[in-house]
Amino acid sequence: MNGRVERTAGGVIVEPPLMNAVVLDRFGGVDELSSRRIPLPEVGDDDVLIRVEYAGVGSWDAAERKGDFDGAFGIPTTFPYVLGWDAAGTVAAVGRNVAGFDVGERVYAATMPVARGGFYAEYGVVEAEFVARVPDRVPTEQAGAMAWDALTALSGLELLDLRSHETLMVFGASGGIGHLAVQLARHRGIRVLAVASGDDGVALARRLGAERAIDGRREDVLAAAYEFAPGGLDAALVTAGGGIAERSLRAIRKSGRIAWPNGVLPVPVTAPDATVSYYDGDRSRAATDRLNAIIEANSLVVHVARTFPLERVGDAHRALSDHYVGKLAVKVA
Repeated sequence: MNGRVERTAGGVIVEPPLMNAVVLDRFGGVDELSSRRIPLPEVGDDDVLIRVEYAGVGSWDAAERKGDFDGAFGIPTTFPYVLGWDAAGTVAAVGRNVAGFDVGERVYAATMPVARGGFYAEYGVVEAEFVARVPDRVPTEQAGAMAWDALTALSGLELLDLRSHETLMVFGASGGIGHLAVQLARHRGIRVLAVASGDDGVALARRLGAERAIDGRREDVLAAAYEFAPGGLDAALVTAGGGIAERSLRAIRKSGRIAWPNGVLPVPVTAPDATVSYYDGDRSRAATDRLNAIIEANSLVVHVARTFPLERVGDAHRALSDHYVGKLAVKVA
């Protein structure tokens, strides 16, 4: 982290401190990811500098690596570009306007890599508004893979606003967002029909509290849904799109509700009878406070399928195309 000092005829030049990172110099395939040392991000007055220990790896990372998000946020792309939307580690420094965080304290955060870089690096800088303490009962590895998925699941459930004993289909229940949505729904007393993938996905959803779990690729989802709720399901949270998901939404009664996170593709070709609300996850301090309160009252398990060292983040991106349940992560420090 230390910077380098050089003496020249004109005086002393102090180069910025450097860190290890995985960067893109252009968008493209996995082979465009390369490891090298780059300057630490600058810490603004309202920022927290995090020494990253674990970072999450999600399907959106691959899309971003290919350039699918280029210009999507109204900010020009600059290289080298550092991916990584969520992470956990310890506080390394804080801006002068930041109170309530101590150096060395365990924290997690959700960020957007554009324009100051993401978490595939030894250090990441995030506005304090989007940083939260890691609850004592959550291992740092799980916290590193948690932020965006848990907050997206929580935002969807809050949007649906179901009461205890109402029925919910979580479609994609063995994925990153879905397996957390199952647990958060059970915390609210909601009856969950989990549509998962593979025997391992079904087993995970059951273990995490789904009242009924089925393999959406091998079983008749509509038949299972009407058996679970003969009058139709009250709601659905969709975390994986496609034809099966679209057909499954026929099981939601007309007065029901469907929450669909932005970025889950493809969206339905034919609008279902129930109202669909497309939404973004809330990563504000208020949202992480609500998430942490749930974790403190009711433990939340973040299932990390595989963890890769930072220098093998390319293998993590390749693994995104394989079958796995839960979330992938990279170990940075």
